[in-house]
Amino acid sequence: MNAPHPPKVAGIDPTVPTPAHTVAPASPTHDAGPSADTTPSVPAPAAPAPGALLQDRLAGWVSDLTTLHELTERLCRTDALEPALEELLRAGSALVGARRGLVVLEPGDGLGPRTTLGLGLGRADLGHMETVPRGSLPYGALLDTGANTGSGTNTATSTGTSAEIVHADLLAEDGLDPRHREVAARLGYAASYALPLSAASGRLGAAVWLYDEPAEPDEHRRHLIGLYVRHAAEHLALLVEVERARARTATITEELLPSRLPRVPGVQLAARHRTGPRGGGDWYDALPLPDAALGLSVGSVTGSGPSAVAAMGRLRASLRAYAVMEGEDPVAVLSDLELLLRLTEPARSATALFAYCEPALRKVTLAGAGHSPPLLIGERRTEFAETSVSAPLGMLACWEAPSVEVQAEAGETVLLYTDGLLHRTGDPMDRAFARLHAAAASIPRSLRSDPGAMADHVLRTVLPGGLDAADSEEDVVLLAARFD
Repeated sequence: MNAPHPPKVAGIDPTVPTPAHTVAPASPTHDAGPSADTTPSVPAPAAPAPGALLQDRLAGWVSDLTTLHELTERLCRTDALEPALEELLRAGSALVGARRGLVVLEPGDGLGPRTTLGLGLGRADLGHMETVPRGSLPYGALLDTGANTGSGTNTATSTGTSAEIVHADLLAEDGLDPRHREVAARLGYAASYALPLSAASGRLGAAVWLYDEPAEPDEHRRHLIGLYVRHAAEHLALLVEVERARARTATITEELLPSRLPRVPGVQLAARHRTGPRGGGDWYDALPLPDAALGLSVGSVTGSGPSAVAAMGRLRASLRAYAVMEGEDPVAVLSDLELLLRLTEPARSATALFAYCEPALRKVTLAGAGHSPPLLIGERRTEFAETSVSAPLGMLACWEAPSVEVQAEAGETVLLYTDGLLHRTGDPMDRAFARLHAAAASIPRSLRSDPGAMADHVLRTVLPGGLDAADSEEDVVLLAARFD
């Protein structure tokens, strides 16, 4: 056991440097008479000017407020949960003078989201900390009960609804959990300072900063970090609600889409779907039809959010009914769908593409309403089907467009997609179409027997550099049908 020694006080590395406020010393006066002693003398320290102490104190307050204003402004510019947590850790690190830290998001209502994020700690480091018994972690008591606990040199204080847990010298504590001692030695931290994340809506989690040597923030630094964390917790509470709303919308969207694709002899199917943060109205469907036929559809309802998701569900369900009754005539299917949309939801429009597939003949009859043409991918050709240009559903008094027949060869794949795939690229439409064509043409031969692998390749190639991230504004749908 290490010998106990007095902890030092951690300083602060402010993001805004504190201006120096000094008072110039009064100039010494000398007697110019002939009897004056010419030997230089050390002037006595000048007394502070009236109000100098008050001026310095006010200057310190202004500096603190400036620092907090800059940090909270940077935090408020974050619009997603993970960047906000990262900013919280960086700002807290500067305020308490610690190099590393972690934040545990664990809302008290149990509804999530739950996550752990580290500053200066890798995934393996966080994994080591998770092996420590929860009650022995530097922040464990804040998550379990929020009550103040203490053992050894650990101190915990509480003011109102805020609390803190300070381990000024972990390795010198008699009651430290052996596993915690082992992990602290492995990761190289000797002290910690933890604060709860609590908002008006309840507990959100806890944040802890780790010191490489025995240390603790002084009272002034604790006051600053307390002010900052209280503001940060309210901002995080709003982002948690946004994240929950996004998750609920995404869940509803997924439930409105097929949970699995049908198995139809002569054709293999695969689908990929990416939902935007507000929830969009893109859909896909694959429906077995009489006479061993197959109906394929993709489409997009205008708008975003729960109303667009609900409209998408109604439109997709209606299209399935029309496909069962008259699927062999795609123009009739879309005409009925357009009439329904115009009568029941006159303020909304949609694009759609419906394809009637006969796998035994490898023949596809399709019609589109303002939708991008499907892509035919094979060993000897990669080309867009030449569908006629037509208006979206709900835009004209009466929609009408001719159908197109596509004859596929054995081993060829028909790729249906929504416009979100093109919009996520950020390119003009002509370049986006060229990018999609190049991505389809570059599919390796080893992947062409698997429509799912082909769809994944197209996504990775068309949307590189994170454009396929879940928080993109546009929905994306890919539906691939490979004919045997």
